[in-house]
Amino acid sequence: MGVFLLSLFLIALSSFFALFLTYNKKKGVNTPPGSSGWPILGELLEFFGKPENFVRDRMEKYSSQIFKTSLLWEPMAVFCGPAGNKFLFSNENKLVQTWWPTSIQKIFTFSLITSVGDKAKLTRRLLMTYLKPEALQRYVGFVDAAANRHMQAEWECKGEVKAFHLIKLFTFYLACSLFTGIEDPDHLSKLIHEFNVLVHGLFGFPLNLPGMRLYRSMRAAEAIRKDLYFLIQQKRVALLEKAVSSPETQDLLSYLIVTTDEEGRFMTQREIVDNILVLLFAGHDTSSSTLALVLKYLAEMPHVYNEVLKEQLEIARSKAPGKLLDWGDLQKMRYTWNVVNEVMRLSPAVQGAFREAIADFKYAGYAVPKGWKLYWSVNTTHKDPEYFPEPEKFDPSRFEGEGPAPYTFNPFGGGPRMCPGKEFAKLQILVFLHNLVKRFRWEAICPNEKIEIDPMPSPVEGLPLRLHPHHS
Repeated sequence: MGVFLLSLFLIALSSFFALFLTYNKKKGVNTPPGSSGWPILGELLEFFGKPENFVRDRMEKYSSQIFKTSLLWEPMAVFCGPAGNKFLFSNENKLVQTWWPTSIQKIFTFSLITSVGDKAKLTRRLLMTYLKPEALQRYVGFVDAAANRHMQAEWECKGEVKAFHLIKLFTFYLACSLFTGIEDPDHLSKLIHEFNVLVHGLFGFPLNLPGMRLYRSMRAAEAIRKDLYFLIQQKRVALLEKAVSSPETQDLLSYLIVTTDEEGRFMTQREIVDNILVLLFAGHDTSSSTLALVLKYLAEMPHVYNEVLKEQLEIARSKAPGKLLDWGDLQKMRYTWNVVNEVMRLSPAVQGAFREAIADFKYAGYAVPKGWKLYWSVNTTHKDPEYFPEPEKFDPSRFEGEGPAPYTFNPFGGGPRMCPGKEFAKLQILVFLHNLVKRFRWEAICPNEKIEIDPMPSPVEGLPLRLHPHHS
C-alpha cells in the first residue's frame, strides 16, 4: 500500500508541475481564456459529470470560439462551433495531429487511432477495404440473417427484456464474426466479458497498478490479444493450405494477414491485433449505445415509432418470402436513418475527440502553444439553436434534403480522421431496427431511466422493455 500511495503521489506531483510549466512557459502570451481548475485534477470531474453542460457553460463564460481548461492531466484548448470543427478537421498533419489519453495509447498502441502521418493513411486505406460501402454491400444479407436468428433466440416469446444487454450481444457477435471469424458462443461470451472490463478503463487514471481501472483494462486487453494471436496462427495455417486471397471469402483478420499496404509492407502481428481490438471496440460499443437510445426515444414517442414502422413494413412487404435485405433496401430507410441521426444529435455516443498542436499557431486571436492538447466536442453545435432551431425538440425532419450546415453535425468526427466504421455502424443499426420494429412495439419499464456516460451513454438499468408483438 505504501508503494502504491508513493507512486500515486509522484504521478500527481509530476502532472501538476507539467501543467504548471506548460501554462507558464511563455509569459505574456495571449492564450485562450479559461481556467485550469484544481491542482492535478484540473476540471476533469466537472467534464465527466456532464460533458454537455461543461462545454456550454464555458462557452458562455469565456468564449464561443475557444477556451482553455485542464483535462486528463494536460493543458487543453477546446475548439467550439463549426469554425472550430473545420479548423481541426482541415489542419490534420499541418498544425495538429491526433492524440489520445495515456490509457488509450497504452491499450491500442499500434492501431489506426494512435498512429499519425503517412502510417495512419496507409493503415486506414488497408482497413477501408472492408469498411467502405462497396465492400459492405456483400454483407447485408449476412447481417439480416444474423438479426433474424438473434430475434428468434433472444426477443420472441419474451414478455420483458433487458434490451441493452441483448443489443450488445448482437453487435458484438457481428463485429467478431465479420472481423475475426469467431462465432462460437462460449468464445464470444468470454470475449465480451473481457471487452466490458477493457472499456471501463479507457479514460481512467493513468496508473497501471492493481486495483486501478487501467490495470484491469490492460489485463483484459492482454487476454483478448492472447486469443487473437492464437487465432492468427490458426488462420496462417488454413490460409496456406487453401491459398485463399480474395477478400470476398475472408474475414478482415485473414485479409490483414495476407495483404500488404501500398508500400508492399505486411502488418506485424501486434499491429493486426491492435487494429482488430479497436474495430471490435468501435464496431459494437458505440453502435450499442446508439441503438439503446433509439429504442428509448421510440418508446417515448409513438408518433415517431409509427412512421418508422410504416417505412419498415413497406420494405418487408416488398420482399419475396425468405428473401433477405439487400443494399438497395437500406437506401429506402431514409426516415429511419433520420431518426437515428436525431438521436445521435441529442445523445451522441462519442462526445468528441482529441488532437495535439504540433506547432505554435493562433486561432480566433489567441495563441495556442505547441504541445497543448486540443479537443473538439459535438456539444458545441448539436444543441445550438443557431444551427438546430428548438434544439431540445426531437425532429427527424432536420436531416431531410441537404440536412444540417457543414461542420455542425459530427457524430462520426470529420476530416482525415473521420470514423472509418461509419458505414458499418449504419448497416448494423438499420438492419437491427428493421428486424425489431416489424416484430414488436415496446414500452419502457423505467420511463425515467438515468443515462450515464462512462465513457459512452449507457442506460443504468439496462433499458428494460415490455414487448408487444404485432399480431399480423
